[in-house]
Amino acid sequence: MTVTLADVAARARVSPATVSRVLNGNYPVAASTRERVLRAVDDLDYVLNGPASSLAAATSDLVGILVNDIADPFFGIMAGAAQTQIGGPGDGTGRAGGEKLAVICNTGGSPERELTYLTLLQRQRAAAVVLTGGAIEDPDHRTAMAAKLAKLADAGTRIVFCGRPPLPEGDALVAALAFDNRGGGRRLTEHLISLGHRRIGYVAGPPERTTTRHRLEGHREALRGAGLDGGDGVGGDGGRLTVHGPYDRRSGYEATLDILRREPGITAVVAANDTVALGACAAVRDQGLRIPQDISVAGFDDLPFSVDAVPALTTVRLPLFEAGARAGRLAMGKENPPPGGIATIAAELMIRGSTAPPRVG
Repeated sequence: MTVTLADVAARARVSPATVSRVLNGNYPVAASTRERVLRAVDDLDYVLNGPASSLAAATSDLVGILVNDIADPFFGIMAGAAQTQIGGPGDGTGRAGGEKLAVICNTGGSPERELTYLTLLQRQRAAAVVLTGGAIEDPDHRTAMAAKLAKLADAGTRIVFCGRPPLPEGDALVAALAFDNRGGGRRLTEHLISLGHRRIGYVAGPPERTTTRHRLEGHREALRGAGLDGGDGVGGDGGRLTVHGPYDRRSGYEATLDILRREPGITAVVAANDTVALGACAAVRDQGLRIPQDISVAGFDDLPFSVDAVPALTTVRLPLFEAGARAGRLAMGKENPPPGGIATIAAELMIRGSTAPPRVG
């Protein structure tokens, strides 16, 4: 049943004219009244009418791209690539040629902001929504996300995941493009083990993220496969060689110092991503150690700067631009969804100078 402006007015105990004033922002309204109206809008999930040009259609020319941090190259590359397919050039005349207006929504990693942006995009009758990066592993948030995405899909919005696995609940997605984080993490640690490393520190991302869990699972699978697990499920070290933190340089620096203090005998450090790896490298050097002669360091994602690090960073390449562009095409209906709506995108091991066999003696 469609919620009307009159329904919102009744819920907020004001007149329909007052609701209109609050939503249009063109007339002064008391703060308490405004708060009551906005709460009613949220409670009822009221969707505003779009501009007149879009009233005849189910959706507008707006496409939302949700990212955790647009300053992070991981998200910036995917968002930029998606935008090339969503708002690309038309017929060269300056006239609209089927393009959409791509809007980047920076959540800052907040699950609340993620839901708020989806609500705002629903009210704007967004033609499509692309959600990038790992998902929050919280049951309540996952349920709220499934419900919100179902409402968007019911209204005609195309929903694409890029770099995150599909939700267990609901079938609102057009497609989910999921990176093989687990496989990439396993191959990276297998490479270090093949070089002779046995004491490997791991700087993980935030524990509540799917990306963090999958990469760490791959790392631990490799340890178990080499007989380096002591039966506790965490590489036989009781978790002493694993430290969680944000996906940033500072986390890599501080966590690596922590690991070196706990276990000075480690010979390698695996970082949650390339940015974290830069912090790890700095921490190793600040302890008077050399890379890779004393300690090998490896990252993940193959961000543009990884090849310019000194020494160049061994990492796992994710095709971020290609995945983002594909997500944009799927959002625009330019490409057919993969079978079953789910595609796993392979990760490629990039062996460079930051890893070498451990020093003997």
